[in-house]
Amino acid sequence: MNNSKDRNYLPKNYQELLAKYRKVPPVVLETNHPASPKRSALATGLEVYSGEWGDVQKLHLLRRTLFGTRQKDLEALAGLDVSQAVDLLLTKGTVTLPVNNYNDPANGVEDPEIAFGETWINSAYGDQYEGPRTNSLKGWLIKNMLNQDTSVEEKMLLFWHNLLPIQTWGVFYAKLSYRYFEMLRRNLFGNFKTMIKELTLDPAMLLYLNGTFNNKEAPDENYGRELQELFCIGKGPNANFTEEDVQAAARVLTGWVVRWEDFEAPGILPSYFYSPFHDTTNKQFSAFYGNRVILGRTGEAGAEELDELLDMIFDNNETALYLCRRLYQFFVYPEIDAAAESQVIEPLANILRTNDYEVKPVLEALFKSAHFHDEANWGAIIKSPTEYVLGLWRTLEVEGVDPEDLLLGYTQHNSFLWNMANLGMEIGDPPSVSGWPAYYQTPSYDKYWLTTDTIANRAIASDSLVYWGFWIKEGVQIPADLIKFISGLNHPEDPNLMLLESSRLLLGMELETEMLNNLKSILLSGQQTDSYWSTAWGELTENPDDEEYRMVVENRLKPTFQHLLQLGEAQLM
Repeated sequence: MNNSKDRNYLPKNYQELLAKYRKVPPVVLETNHPASPKRSALATGLEVYSGEWGDVQKLHLLRRTLFGTRQKDLEALAGLDVSQAVDLLLTKGTVTLPVNNYNDPANGVEDPEIAFGETWINSAYGDQYEGPRTNSLKGWLIKNMLNQDTSVEEKMLLFWHNLLPIQTWGVFYAKLSYRYFEMLRRNLFGNFKTMIKELTLDPAMLLYLNGTFNNKEAPDENYGRELQELFCIGKGPNANFTEEDVQAAARVLTGWVVRWEDFEAPGILPSYFYSPFHDTTNKQFSAFYGNRVILGRTGEAGAEELDELLDMIFDNNETALYLCRRLYQFFVYPEIDAAAESQVIEPLANILRTNDYEVKPVLEALFKSAHFHDEANWGAIIKSPTEYVLGLWRTLEVEGVDPEDLLLGYTQHNSFLWNMANLGMEIGDPPSVSGWPAYYQTPSYDKYWLTTDTIANRAIASDSLVYWGFWIKEGVQIPADLIKFISGLNHPEDPNLMLLESSRLLLGMELETEMLNNLKSILLSGQQTDSYWSTAWGELTENPDDEEYRMVVENRLKPTFQHLLQLGEAQLM
């Protein structure tokens, strides 16, 4: 047998490479956040929603489950009732594999192991190329968000990544990080207990939280703590596990290591149980777990202790309550009052336990409920940077660079990545094992997304997209095609209806008369008659190649949409 040093080998220049490719410093969020919506207690619960079901109601469902809402997403719900719409959103699609899109000989980047355009997901450790591969992985995640179908799949992937996180720059092994994300995707709507077991044995997680270094001579409590405190039990009022429980869990988990040698051998699991590292003594747990004792086992039988540990955790009522609270905070509203706890969280937890921790029935009940669709929840959450930046792109249906140009696509996705990082959210790298504070940190919650710096950067992002274009690289900037966007609406020729449709998609609401009149005044350049716009639009429609007619329309649309996107409502969903 190899010794622990060999078995848990990492390259000697691991930290040096990490520092070289970790280009974006962690974002420090301010604590004096601007005000955000405050919602009153609701009387609604999990009874199936039976109210009005028009475009505004459909858009609320879409905005909470997608990154942005395209006109075609709204059209996908045409003819569907609430139940059918939710069923559609709970379907999964297919995604392509990430590939080497980073080779750039002109700048000295050329991965010798992976050909340009080929996937790197089965590659050996790439040394200095793990930086570009990790950026490629992050770009692939962004690409999937931008190209999502009318499905909650990508939003659920973000939910799980926030709840059960790794930091890809911390792992610094793109193949392992990819396998982690695929494990999350495989279990998106599936069994929570299965997901937690797979997470526990996931090589990226074993590396990230030191599980692979956890052995009987020096038990490491990192994963044993987070398994309870962050992943399953949480910190609710009745989460009374103890430090002794953390220590006992760590001892149960000793011996699970990453299989570095023969990593690519067919049929070989990427992690396994190495019994010489396992603590074979009995593990005593507290009254919170019914004073459970997990009997120590020797040899390969020691691996069975993991299942017993998970059975004990999932037998505790707090586990189901905790997951349902986190789903509620992510999809409905950050704060949970007593009414929401009794009318929504507790019934959802019962559904979760009754279905042996299958997640899909919980999502079905939540998304179809009167509580979820209660009008008080509309526009009650501040958008995350992904929902703001990527959502704006998807809603305006901005066409990015040529998908056949892989290297330029890599550059485009990097630009997205850095822009969102400057707004407080670097995909693939939450600030800690707790995830992003906006999803859990009381009392600020989603207010964490808005500071004097990030709100200005959001305005710059929307202004850029409207006027001169999203910066990809020197000489390549992509603006939103506003003419194409409104051409996809039902009534682009009517200034009133066009603005109503646009505000529904971009703001998720119908504008009040005063606000609508302000926007129309900008669109009409101060003129009083609607024909000032209708005529200009008609002339362009009849002469689509006439640059003069196009310029007249664009010069009216740009300041209108700039103003629309700088409304406070544009930050909410």
